[in-house]
Amino acid sequence: MATRPPPPRDHLLARGPLASRANDFLGKAWAKGWLPPPDLEPDALWAFAAKPYGAAAEAAERGGRSPEDVADFRERLTRMIGAVKSEADLNPLGQAMAWGQLSRVVKNRLAFGALWAERPDLTATPLAAPIIVIGHMRSGTTRIHTLLAADPAHSHTRYCDAYHPVPARLGMNRVKAALELAMLAALNPWMQSIHPMTAAGVEEELAWISAALHHSIYESQWHIPAYSRWSEARDPAPIYREMARILRTDAATRGIADKPRVLKVPAFAEDLGTLLALFPDARLVIAHREHEAVLRSAISLAANQMAMQSDTCDLAAIEARWRHKIALRESRMADALAGWRGPTAQLTFDDLNADWEAAIRRCYADLGLTLTPQALAAMRKLMAASETGQHRAHSEQLAHFAEAG
Repeated sequence: MATRPPPPRDHLLARGPLASRANDFLGKAWAKGWLPPPDLEPDALWAFAAKPYGAAAEAAERGGRSPEDVADFRERLTRMIGAVKSEADLNPLGQAMAWGQLSRVVKNRLAFGALWAERPDLTATPLAAPIIVIGHMRSGTTRIHTLLAADPAHSHTRYCDAYHPVPARLGMNRVKAALELAMLAALNPWMQSIHPMTAAGVEEELAWISAALHHSIYESQWHIPAYSRWSEARDPAPIYREMARILRTDAATRGIADKPRVLKVPAFAEDLGTLLALFPDARLVIAHREHEAVLRSAISLAANQMAMQSDTCDLAAIEARWRHKIALRESRMADALAGWRGPTAQLTFDDLNADWEAAIRRCYADLGLTLTPQALAAMRKLMAASETGQHRAHSEQLAHFAEAG
């Protein structure tokens, strides 16, 4: 079945028509008292999430976690909300989306804590050595990730596991994910061209570090420089310990702990030293692309996300933020790799474009992996299907913006 192409995106800060209508409706509904505005305060979010647990809520917060990790999350939530309220200048739709995201984070945190208190064995699940794709956002990491994940010898995270990670019966996580993606696509008609997603498709673990309030997903949606600066300077170890607990739980409940997980989040480059301390047996794939091309694509993605949620987006501020991110991640990645002696492969965006199969063969050889006929067939099928994918529309958008600029 052919996929309907997105409408023309005439400006980096273009907003979908449904998002505009939803924003106008929410503003009117709050002003007239038809609906209460979201209560975006830490205590209110905790009260909302803790209600089902009653007196057991405190135990659920601590379940499976050290006092340091519990305290880190509490401070992050307070600082995050402070930055959202003082800096982000969210419109009504943005306020509703912020409440939805942050309330889900707190709800999932308590749900995982309750699960781990009951099943501490989940967080001790032995894992096969992971394959970690490292590189800037928009540098080809998604293509490398999906190719390696296509190998039946490997495992990967699905969208439904990433964004609805608490184990649920009867496949309800997948149903929730499908409904969520349909709603997001209606609000943001360019989303699938920028980052294609399906409920059961290969997805990065960004949502798992965001569950512990890493700054990366939030600063691509909201102007929160105070939180970004504070979080970038803070030890990210509590965030990655939480991610590791979720990863082990996912691997155990899905029965895939014995297969190497292909992991990928652009923010890993920023925190690579911490990540490698948790997974010292990892194999690394480093993605490279010319920085100005990365920057143009990153600005496009961030502007697309921010335009829905604020009426005062500043393209100059977005560009400055992503120039900073590229420089920071380059520096920290170089520091971490200087002492790394594990298996490593280097792949460039241009090499993947020119001959992805030759690039993947080199990758497998450098990592000491066997590229089986079954894996290669699955990768060829994936690449053939991508020839008509919506992601190509994003390249056309970037070319249009470059000409207009």
